[in-house]
Amino acid sequence: MLYLVLQQRFFSFSSFTRRDMFGYFLGFLLIWFLCWWIRDKLKVGKVSDKNVFITGCDTGFGNLAAKVLDRGGFRVLAGCLTEEGAQNLKEETSSRLKTIPLDITKSDSIENATDLIKLEVGNRGLWGLINNAGIPGILCPTDWLQIEHFRRPIEVNLLGPIEMTLKLLPLIKKARGRIVNVSSVLGRLALTGGGYFPSKFGMEAFNDSLR
Repeated sequence: MLYLVLQQRFFSFSSFTRRDMFGYFLGFLLIWFLCWWIRDKLKVGKVSDKNVFITGCDTGFGNLAAKVLDRGGFRVLAGCLTEEGAQNLKEETSSRLKTIPLDITKSDSIENATDLIKLEVGNRGLWGLINNAGIPGILCPTDWLQIEHFRRPIEVNLLGPIEMTLKLLPLIKKARGRIVNVSSVLGRLALTGGGYFPSKFGMEAFNDSLR
């Protein structure tokens, strides 16, 4: 009985006037704006000493991220699958940016890339790892597919980034760095068949295991 009285007295929305609701809404907006403003004012100090490695820099998001971070003054290490992609990126960025050959599906290529990264970063460690490399694969009803249609996206989108992360974790810890794994809303909701969806679901789980 007491609970019902308290609920009616203090928690009933019927007791709120429109002015009250507007006041709460306005207060929420002000707090949200203040948090957003503070976040935008935060700056990363001495970016010229911070090394960031990005996979999949031949085209797309990885290519754009490499250019943006390079313009921001970071020491960008760009993993590229093809020589053409690496050359094009070099032509559009500063001398700070270094390209590193990388096939994310091959362990020996990941090992070689790790060795080159160690030489570049030295005692500074690796401040950022962006696992961006990925492919969609074939998307269609599952009964149209063979196991090969699943294997390739899972190798590129999941197993490769996991292996790359494991190799670079000591360098990331040394710099107290960050790991960014590019995932997708389709890592929460599969719309059809194909290897892309299980690879992104797996990436979401890997992200959770790193936290």
